[in-house]
Amino acid sequence: MNLDAQLGEDVLMLNDVVVTGNAVATSKKKLTNAVSTVSARDIQYSASTGIDGALQGKVAGAQITQNSGNPAGGISVRLRGPSTIVGSSDPLYIVDGVIVNNDSRELIDLGGYAQNRLVDINPADIDHIEIIKGAAAAAIYGSRANNGVVQIFTKRGKTGAPQISFSTQFKTNSVRKTLPYNEYPFRFNNTTVTDLTQTPVTRYDLQDDIFSTGIGTDNSLSVSGGTEATKYYVGVSSLYNEGIIKNTNFSRNGARMNISQKLNDVFTLSAGANYTMSSSREIPNGGLVEAYGALTGFIFSNNFVNPDKDPVTGIYPSTSPVAIARRTNPQEAINRFDFRQRVSRFTGNAQLNAKPVAGLNIDLIFGIDNYTQNTTAYIPPINTTPSYNLGLARRADATIFQTNTDLNISYRKKVNNWLESTTGLGGTLQFDRQYTIGASAQQLGAFGQTINNGTSVASEFRADRSILGAFLQQTFGINDKIFITGAARVDASSVYGVDKRWQFFPKVSGAYIVSEENFWSNSSIGDVVSSFKVRAAWGQSGNLTAIGNFDRFTLYSPVSYGGTTGYVAASQFGNTTVTPERQTELELGTDISLLNERLSLEFTYFDKDVKQLILGRTLAPSTGYSSRFLNIGTMTNKGYELMIKGVPIQKPGFQWVTTFSYTHNKNVINGVEGNGVLPFAGGFGQVAAVNGYPLGAFYASFFARNPDGSLLLTPGGLPQRERGVQKANGTSTPARDAAGQPSGAILSKVIGNPNPLHVLALINDLNIGKFNFRMQWDGMLGFDVFNFTKRVGDNANYGGLKGYEAELRGDVPKGTSAAEFSIFENWIEKGDFVKLRELSLSYNIKPAAGRIKDIRLTLSGRNLLSIDNYSGYDPEVNAAGQSNAVRGFDFVEVPLPRTFLIGLNLNF
Repeated sequence: MNLDAQLGEDVLMLNDVVVTGNAVATSKKKLTNAVSTVSARDIQYSASTGIDGALQGKVAGAQITQNSGNPAGGISVRLRGPSTIVGSSDPLYIVDGVIVNNDSRELIDLGGYAQNRLVDINPADIDHIEIIKGAAAAAIYGSRANNGVVQIFTKRGKTGAPQISFSTQFKTNSVRKTLPYNEYPFRFNNTTVTDLTQTPVTRYDLQDDIFSTGIGTDNSLSVSGGTEATKYYVGVSSLYNEGIIKNTNFSRNGARMNISQKLNDVFTLSAGANYTMSSSREIPNGGLVEAYGALTGFIFSNNFVNPDKDPVTGIYPSTSPVAIARRTNPQEAINRFDFRQRVSRFTGNAQLNAKPVAGLNIDLIFGIDNYTQNTTAYIPPINTTPSYNLGLARRADATIFQTNTDLNISYRKKVNNWLESTTGLGGTLQFDRQYTIGASAQQLGAFGQTINNGTSVASEFRADRSILGAFLQQTFGINDKIFITGAARVDASSVYGVDKRWQFFPKVSGAYIVSEENFWSNSSIGDVVSSFKVRAAWGQSGNLTAIGNFDRFTLYSPVSYGGTTGYVAASQFGNTTVTPERQTELELGTDISLLNERLSLEFTYFDKDVKQLILGRTLAPSTGYSSRFLNIGTMTNKGYELMIKGVPIQKPGFQWVTTFSYTHNKNVINGVEGNGVLPFAGGFGQVAAVNGYPLGAFYASFFARNPDGSLLLTPGGLPQRERGVQKANGTSTPARDAAGQPSGAILSKVIGNPNPLHVLALINDLNIGKFNFRMQWDGMLGFDVFNFTKRVGDNANYGGLKGYEAELRGDVPKGTSAAEFSIFENWIEKGDFVKLRELSLSYNIKPAAGRIKDIRLTLSGRNLLSIDNYSGYDPEVNAAGQSNAVRGFDFVEVPLPRTFLIGLNLNF
């Protein structure tokens, strides 16, 4: 059988070298587990401010969500689903060997859009990113690898003359969609259901006072080069980005240096340093805490009140009903609030590599990550904010310091002509310290803007943590086609009690390249399928995020009595026998390459079983405590991921590369004690862990219905909540009185699931002569959104949205909005969406003479189009920010902006 197929790019990239999850750099061909790699080229076309946002749609098995459309809005990353209930499901991040902190710290209430600290990294400095999602991570990273590992490699110098690269970009950010508002020119005279008399009013679209088009610039300059002995890379950057909310912005200025020096034939010394200074101006919007700000003020407003300030007194009117739930006038929040954040960050690494004999490689790595986050908030006196109408001054600072020291030793030896052995062993010592201090004051003096001008309250928190670990890994390669790996890791963390401190995490995996067999290559199938590999991996890993540094202890709080300070036991009873949450994962997969490397397929099935989940058990009042942490829950994630990459056209001057990825995952929780329902503080009590359902299910009231499924209305013709007998695990039995109306307790059930069942992406990359065209669509399907925005805006007390307009027009009975307000099922919507995430067109020029080697002019866009049926701003955002348990909760969060960008790149 003969096929006339032109050789294309190696889409499976089996010869690429992978570092993450292995004791020694290994070609992808020899890997026994799935590892995803994202190149610098994939990142540069994304038009994203941060590298985590640039990963959207490029990693099979990853759910990457931007929680807010603010200039540096936080990103949530889940690899193969959540892995804990009360901890974090974000992966472990490593940059050039340095374990970096990516916490989202909302030191002042910003409404759920705290920044991730990955935003401190300049995407132009990135060489490539490797992502491990499964059991293989246990080999090297142990008790911190439950959520996967993302390892970021920055650019390095290469032998040769200095290479100079300069890039500059200009962008615009605009709101893609606004909410249809109530335009009906009348309002009811009173709230009596039977009184339909109305009064003429003028309606205002308060969104006009909130949204605007922001601009941004991004400039980067780098120099790299070196000799056989010395190599260097130096880069500087400056970014400024305005948000779509007026008076919001983010800026980042930084410098990076990487250098390596070959000392002799044995030793090589390398070091890297990065310093970043970032600042932002914020406007609180939405959120689940204090809920003041611009968009919150909009949704709680009677939009028949003119929001403009009094031209004489300069005082802004209250736009929301004082007797119900007063909120800030949106104009005042934008023009008078002053909320700011500043971050100063240094990350550095020093690495000594030794190759004393053939096959032996020794790496000693020291990494440091240190940053200080300063935040301030100021609300002037005499304002429309109910909680702080006499003013607020707040200051909160956090200092994060962490180090890691790692020793990795590997020895590779060709035992004979058919067996190769690779042995790896090493250890790690990690330390991190967190220190936060804050103070706030209310009832400020007439001209006071600082804390000492009012009644103040101060707080302080400090915590240290140490981790000690060691691993041993052995790999055998048989005839360069069969690979078997076994590994073991032991870890100890100061978070846990002495008796439970040391934990053991094993791993075993294997791969078989069937296409290397003679029967394959000599058959007709070998002409079509050029590479066929099957692989399997099993391993265990842990999670340290579900318990605080001191939660194993019974803590005491200071109290003052009679002028003397004493201590009383806190409400939580300590437990020194708690162990880390433990995940066991089975991974089965195959990698296939066809048609002379023109088409590839990577498929992986995963089964993750998390046991020993840490949850708080409610204690009897007679114990003197309210709760105690115990290992009592379980969680599973089962699914599969698929990535298909092909080169449909490969001709001189014309190449078309297309990539499709798809992930399916089903998450289930069990082991929740009591009635099988654990409500979370976020989500206004409507989000819970329920036995037999996914994490963060919406658990709340629902419509009373007739046997045929139609709504059971009140005698007045209005919808109502179901009532009856509540049972365990979210089940219930409805009850009826003699009149056929609901009776008993108000019932709750699972009414929605915020976890998408399907995550997919399609990327097309065309190179035609000097032009490059790139288009990325990605989406999430099979999930729900709790539209709390609509719940408030459609309510009669505020009535700024179209739902209440229908009641004013008489399309539905008066009182419908009030009746539906407490029926939470009514506010659950399908969140399915497919977005045109990235679109770019580049023109490349290579001058025939001169110092400029090449020029690239780029036009690109991000979040240009969303195909969805969601009635809110954006189904992708989340009012609870980075929360692991509360997802898919929309409470007037800033939507993702539509971004247009023009860029110029010069290489010398």
